[in-house]
Amino acid sequence: MSTESRYETVIGLEIHTQLATRSKIFCGCPNRFGSPPNTQICPVCAAFPGVLPVINKAVLDMAIMTGLALQGEIRTLNEFSRKNYFYPDLPAGYQISQFELPIVEHGFLMIEPEGGARKRIGITRAHMEVDAGKNLHEGIVGASWVDLNRTGTPLLEIVTEPDLRSAAETGAFLKKLRGLVRHLGVCDGNMEEGSFRCDANVSVRRRGETRLGTRAEIKNLNSIRNVMRAIDYEVERQIDLIEAGEKVIQETRLWDANQNHTRTMRGKEEAHDYRYFPEPDLPPVVLTVERIEAIRKRMPELPDEKLIRFQKDYGLGEYDAGVLTADREMADYFEAAVMAARPAEAKSVANWVTVELLGRLNREGMELGQSPVVAEALGKLTRMIHEGIISGKIAKTVFGHMWDGAGDPARIVEEKGLVQVSDQGAIEAEVDRILAAHPDKIAQYRSGKVQLLGFFVGEIMKAMRGKANPGVVNGLLKSKLDG
Repeated sequence: MSTESRYETVIGLEIHTQLATRSKIFCGCPNRFGSPPNTQICPVCAAFPGVLPVINKAVLDMAIMTGLALQGEIRTLNEFSRKNYFYPDLPAGYQISQFELPIVEHGFLMIEPEGGARKRIGITRAHMEVDAGKNLHEGIVGASWVDLNRTGTPLLEIVTEPDLRSAAETGAFLKKLRGLVRHLGVCDGNMEEGSFRCDANVSVRRRGETRLGTRAEIKNLNSIRNVMRAIDYEVERQIDLIEAGEKVIQETRLWDANQNHTRTMRGKEEAHDYRYFPEPDLPPVVLTVERIEAIRKRMPELPDEKLIRFQKDYGLGEYDAGVLTADREMADYFEAAVMAARPAEAKSVANWVTVELLGRLNREGMELGQSPVVAEALGKLTRMIHEGIISGKIAKTVFGHMWDGAGDPARIVEEKGLVQVSDQGAIEAEVDRILAAHPDKIAQYRSGKVQLLGFFVGEIMKAMRGKANPGVVNGLLKSKLDG
């Protein structure tokens, strides 16, 4: 048994989900990314003496919606607390958070890691809190600047049970959760901009043990790929320490993506004293069952529900349905394309979306929202194939023109003279000409080399510039070669 196989990895996550409200959690300042430093602040979010916070109703609604989507219990009595610590970008000297009474408890999310079995990951809690600002270091010599624009933006911190056992499972969980919050419209899920941030608590223990090992908390993780890389490195580091007879120290570590390793940020005691106490400026928030149920009723179809419907209504396989429902924008794009084609062509549309469109987007490093090919146009292209107006090969040429901004596929086909030839007489004349030119190949075909049918099809399609109807070509060739 290898060294790594003698150990079990245990991972728990803390995900800070920035809620996509129009204004901040306790004031009316805009909640948006990218504004010049310190232009989106007021006395409330800058923590001037004497100001009073007022809870944003939309924050509560988004937290409830997320909790319901995570199958969690929604607490009707909610209290806020002050979590006291000092950061230069935390102007109040404390963070308003939830401690003993979080809004969501005891939820779960099902994941399907690649190559692994479907697994339930427990959600310990999700609580509302206020975000800090941001320290700026780049391009500044001998000093740091503080930008308070982010101060006061609403966060929902989602804490998992230590149920994850590998980097692959962690990646699958984060992809699923990111897709869920984007689907709900409560967060844009942008890790690079910091609106979806993850800290990973990683430990190892010998297989068969039930007591948790000493954990390291890893920060500075700005992509799912970096989360997975950091976990793999940290697991190997901790195993090496244990095998060498040394102890793993509980600490907070930073991930250095350039050096591909974690490094010590600060030590962390077993019981870090944040001196929590009830927030005196915010009264308890009491949620009614009626309010919770009203939010449940107006929630969008969840990704897992959509996955089942896509398989049932469109006849898709689990893999294609999973790709198309992983993101709400992708699912909406697919369904709009199907409407422009026909429901019976859903499988063909799915193939064009998952292979041609996503392949092109990945090669160009683009998001779906940047695609020059709109859903309706892709649906019309698929319909033209099924109606015999163009062949699949010509469709790829048309798609290339659509990608370059040429627009409507029907107009491209007409202007470029790409209409498929289905006239049996015209195709038969070309079939006869090709067969007459290759009597040796005919003899080989009839002696058992049936794969030469592809040669004849290729020659005819080449001669007719790809416009011949493949079904007619194949039918005529088989009739003449086998007759």
